[in-house]
Formats: sequence, structure tokens, C-alpha cells
Amino acid sequence: MKALIQRVRHARVEVEDEVVGSIDLGLLVLVGVERDDDHARADKLLHKLMRYRVFSDEQGKMNRSLGDVGGGLLLVSQFTLAADTGSGLRPSFSSAAPPSLGEELYDYLLAQARLQHAQVASGRFGADMQVHLQNDGPVTFLLET
Repeated sequence: MKALIQRVRHARVEVEDEVVGSIDLGLLVLVGVERDDDHARADKLLHKLMRYRVFSDEQGKMNRSLGDVGGGLLLVSQFTLAADTGSGLRPSFSSAAPPSLGEELYDYLLAQARLQHAQVASGRFGADMQVHLQNDGPVTFLLET
């Protein structure tokens, strides 16, 4: 599983001009599911997301996690993160999970996140989404499990 995380001041996802998910201070997480992913990898990713220290402490150092700051978590499925871009000028999606597995693992990740954290929002799997965000820093990391 791959997750592109961005520390944001606020973020929202729209589908057909309707806001389907939004947060204020927190993490916008773009999630890519690969063929070999399973619940264990989703659990590992969620563990990292909840504990990854990307928020500043009083000294300006990244020592606080999402839970420490009480921030929101916005999960958005993004098929293109699973692309192989190693060769050529066109991405290959051979390593991406088929849609049924991708949706099942994304839904699982979302459900587990909601069990662990109070402020969880999401995009809509497979939809044409517009993602609006104000990246804070900017701070962006790629996590892989």
C-alpha cells in the first residue's frame, strides 16, 4: 500500500460539485492499493498514519502526531499512486490492485480509521474527485507498507 500524506490547514473533496469529505488541520492521505496488499498492510499503514510525527511542537520540530494535535484525517483513494513509472513515458498500472480489491481494502482502511480516530472523512472510491487543499509547510511524505 502506498500513501501520499500531506499536512494540511484544511482540505476537502468534491464529487459533482458536492463536498463529500472535508477536514481542517490534519492529514490529507491519498491511498494507492497494490496487487499484493491485504488487511495486514492496511493495518500497518493506519498504525503509521496515526502515529507519524509531522506536526510541530513548541520548538518547531516535527514531534507531534495526528492524535497529539487532534487533527482530521481525510482518506482519498488514488489508483495512480500504484503506477510503475520506472521506464518509458507512460505509466503502467500492472502493479495496481484490481478495482474490487482496491475498494475492499480502501473501505477496510476507512472503517478501521473511524474506529481509532474521531475526525475521519473520505472521498468516494472510483469517482472523479476534485481535491482542494492548503498544504501546511509544505509537508508531504510517501509512506509504503
